[in-house]
Amino acid sequence: MAYVISDACLSCGSCAGECPVGAISEGENQYVIDADTCLSCGACADICPVGAISEG
Repeated sequence: MAYVISDACLSCGSCAGECPVGAISEGENQYVIDADTCLSCGACADICPVGAISEG
């Protein structure tokens, strides 16, 4: 199951740089994860400083 980013996102961008397949991009109000591209590896969740990323 793909990971999702909650409203707690600070838009710091650290997760986007950590994603091995480039599934994370800057959205209108926060970063978003493309569920079709996400490998569910968890690298983004591990790096998020506010814990805004979880398995959806």
